Amino acid sequence: MSKTLYRKLVDSHTVVQLDEDNVLLYADLHLMNEYTSPQAFAGLDERGLKTLYPGQNVATVSHIIPTHPDRFRIIKNADSALQASNLKRNCDRHGIPLFDTNDHWQGIEHVIAPEHGMIRPGMVVICGDSHTTTYGALGALGFGIGTTEVEHLLATQTLVYRLAKDMRIRIDGKLPAGTTAKDLVLMVIARIGAQGARGYVVEFCGSAIASLSTEARFTLCNMAVEAGARGALIAPDDTTLQYVLAHCPDLANDERLRDSAFSQWRGLKSDPEASFDAEHRFDASSLVPTVTWGTSPDQAVAITDLVPAARDASDARALQYTKMTSGMPIEGIEIQHVFIGSCTNGRIEDLRAVVDVIAGRTVAPGVRAMVVPGSGAVRDQAEQEGLAAKLVAAGFEWRKPGCSMCLAMNDDVLAPGVRCASTTNRNFEGRQGRGAITHLMSPAMAAAAAVTGKITDVRKLLENSAHHG
Repeated sequence: MSKTLYRKLVDSHTVVQLDEDNVLLYADLHLMNEYTSPQAFAGLDERGLKTLYPGQNVATVSHIIPTHPDRFRIIKNADSALQASNLKRNCDRHGIPLFDTNDHWQGIEHVIAPEHGMIRPGMVVICGDSHTTTYGALGALGFGIGTTEVEHLLATQTLVYRLAKDMRIRIDGKLPAGTTAKDLVLMVIARIGAQGARGYVVEFCGSAIASLSTEARFTLCNMAVEAGARGALIAPDDTTLQYVLAHCPDLANDERLRDSAFSQWRGLKSDPEASFDAEHRFDASSLVPTVTWGTSPDQAVAITDLVPAARDASDARALQYTKMTSGMPIEGIEIQHVFIGSCTNGRIEDLRAVVDVIAGRTVAPGVRAMVVPGSGAVRDQAEQEGLAAKLVAAGFEWRKPGCSMCLAMNDDVLAPGVRCASTTNRNFEGRQGRGAITHLMSPAMAAAAAVTGKITDVRKLLENSAHHG
């Protein structure tokens, strides 16, 4: 019987079929952070249970951690400090590895897991965070769960899992200069809607996807959840295998193991006759840098377009909140803040893209621009490559790793009314601070906004650099 990649992954991890719609699913890896795990550990304690497989669980402090470039990081907020200390206490007691507050390799879970070789094709990876869909970029099924499910997972390394439907999104064509995976995913979400993939696991395919780097694929799969997807997948190819090989010393040092793994991973793809419940097709060759205008990631337009007329009460409320009016150009809107980072766009390729744009330029007067790398390893690499020095010279703040202003759970919070060009994944009301306004865009577009003080078509800056270069 022909199967999709999604069904192959589910079937290979099914312990028992519970009924027509639910299975008991085995998880290869469970990732934890400081804010979705305390109640789960408390539940285990109440029942006298231990973590079944501590080594298949990994924790990190990332959402609440301050990102000031201090040598030693201290969480000053009492509630946040308690969350971090509770996580350490629980991990110590249960034998779970932890990237703690001052661990050099600390970072955002969805950045550190792949870079440390924890994610491999064919795995099921679960975390109490919705952007666990990121790991589909490596052909692993990743998805977020709630606190009660975290408790069940710690105790049994399994999960009662409701089966999703299959959706295929084919994107062909070549991405034009000045556009990225972030523009691509914002365009897709705008086209199919914030609930367009609800109840589905999405498989991305097509020539445009094949040409993306692994880090660009992380961005794409990370934001699939913003269309309501329960998961996102890209079938492993040579790009995938080279990434995994570069991050997994055991494979690099063992030829037999590597050959066996690569042979198995190359078979992780949907069968030619496999049936999908829904399909979409897009052409990347007409893609334009894309920016959100509202308070949902699907409220986005090309930089060359005008802010649309409100279609419903939700659009009208979004326009009111963002202080935008229908028919105004999205390009040229003044911003006061730029945030570059997050599990969507806090990797080394993102920072390289920023430096390419800012060459010979400085942050505009009246703009505060922050760069928060996704992990200690990304920070190290950016400093070794000279990217950090260039960012600082241009007037950017170079911070320590963490989630930071993506969701403002630490002290990186925008003041009411401040308009921010952000490389994050959500632009909800108050997401980056009560009353603050967020415009989602690519790192290159955020860099363009930083040096011009307004939402700017990055292609114009890149053209100017080419002329003067």
